[in-house]
Amino acid sequence: MFTGIVEEVGELIALEDQGSSRLLRVRARMSAGLRIDQSVSHNGACLTVTSLGDGSHEVVAVKETMERTNLGALRVGDGVNLERSLRIGDRIDGHMVQGHIDATIACLDARDEAGSWTFRFAMPPSPRLLVEKGSICINGVSLTIARLDTNSFSVAVIPYTHAHTTFKSLRAGDAVNVEYDVLGKYVERMLQR
Repeated sequence: MFTGIVEEVGELIALEDQGSSRLLRVRARMSAGLRIDQSVSHNGACLTVTSLGDGSHEVVAVKETMERTNLGALRVGDGVNLERSLRIGDRIDGHMVQGHIDATIACLDARDEAGSWTFRFAMPPSPRLLVEKGSICINGVSLTIARLDTNSFSVAVIPYTHAHTTFKSLRAGDAVNVEYDVLGKYVERMLQR
């Protein structure tokens, strides 16, 4: 379980395809404090640390993860939003995030609004799960939906989040990972019965 509050942007330093899976090696300050078998959110996807190196860690994204996320589009040198799992007793500054990506969607527009940024995204496959002023997790970042339109939705990003996440390099056309608010998923499931 995560909160969608990115701790650090790591740098992808190596990739290795292993059949239908992909090994990712990430350099990050937090790597020194990780342990093998620990869960870490990488662009919102919960991945298990499998190896530790000098200032880096490795994780493996299996076929299911590769098919549902933007991790397959990453290249060496790219930034990756990182968050360690929530500890019991910690504050939940974002919202409850599982690290289970529901879909990837395209960024349609990124606008600098002189002190804040607005990002507009294509509507994901289950638009019923989006609520204006509700929570959504994009590339591991907990955000509030600022506006819902017929075919898109927008989020507002504060300067701190823009500077300390991969949102600073996000451009129109880029694919992002989306996780719907888990409460909305449970409500929809109950209403289908």
